Amino acid sequence: MLPQLNFAHVRARLPIIQGGMAVRVATANLAAAVANEGGIGIIAGTGMSVSALQAEIRKARELTTGYIGVNVLFAVTQFAQLVRTAMKEKVDFIVSGAGFSRDIFAWGKEFNVPVMAMASSARVARLAEKMGAAAVVVEGKEAGGHLGTDKSIFEILPEIVREVSIPVIAAGGIMSGEDIARALDAGASGVQMASRFVASEECEASQKFKELYLNSKSEDSVLIESPVGLPGRAIRNHLTELLRVNKTIPVKECKGCLKHCTHSFCILKALESAVEGDVENGLVFAGEFFHRINEILPVKKIFAQLISEFEQYRQLNLSKLNYGIASISQYNNAASK
Repeated sequence: MLPQLNFAHVRARLPIIQGGMAVRVATANLAAAVANEGGIGIIAGTGMSVSALQAEIRKARELTTGYIGVNVLFAVTQFAQLVRTAMKEKVDFIVSGAGFSRDIFAWGKEFNVPVMAMASSARVARLAEKMGAAAVVVEGKEAGGHLGTDKSIFEILPEIVREVSIPVIAAGGIMSGEDIARALDAGASGVQMASRFVASEECEASQKFKELYLNSKSEDSVLIESPVGLPGRAIRNHLTELLRVNKTIPVKECKGCLKHCTHSFCILKALESAVEGDVENGLVFAGEFFHRINEILPVKKIFAQLISEFEQYRQLNLSKLNYGIASISQYNNAASK
């Protein structure tokens, strides 16, 4: 049976957090649907205006009484405004990646909102705990979007679990109930799943965006150099091929959305174009194992599948354990005669 996930005031019935996917992939509809199933929903504030984020949080509150968090990338220009707006709206927690903010912990104390930190190393995880993080999300190279490591989640997870005393959430490549079980066995208190929830009916990304997940192959998972200054994992398309050959695409109009930008291409426009349906010229972030998704389902059915897969995996392992014990017992009995 899947355990409860506890951190700060949060007591989620299931240890599953839906990842915050920008731009406008993880919105109120998806976050609320996940929360209604006993998981934890996240609204991605990156790429939204302050008023739009405020509206999404309030919409989510109308759709669920469950736990709702907000994710904002540290790299965006409006980081402080978006985070403080979410905290004023009394979201259940804030999570941030693509850089490390010390200020966010002070704001969390000011508004009494827990902060969950993203980390890809034990050093960052220890720093987050020292600063007052309620939990840490450990993200491996398998994750979609911006990456902070080239190591697998199951390589870095055990070390970080040993190094901190706060709950550790495993992220990157978690696609099934078996993956959840493996993460929990490695010491995680829960998992964060993003790509799996893209192919849900409640996700507001375009149908073409979702179908690219279903119609692409494993070898179509590629790394790009993001204008943020980090590598990013996406699905191969016309845009990624242009970037592979030319390295840059001229930016015609800069909106100044990032604190620091290499201007290799406009990532905001690319993400917006993809979510609206232009999946060849837009940027479609996805985890390394997106190809394991084979259908678009309601969030309720996705949860039912995950729970069933988890229980089947646990039962299979229990059967193997019992078989092993029985075999040893038979051997000992035979040896004693």
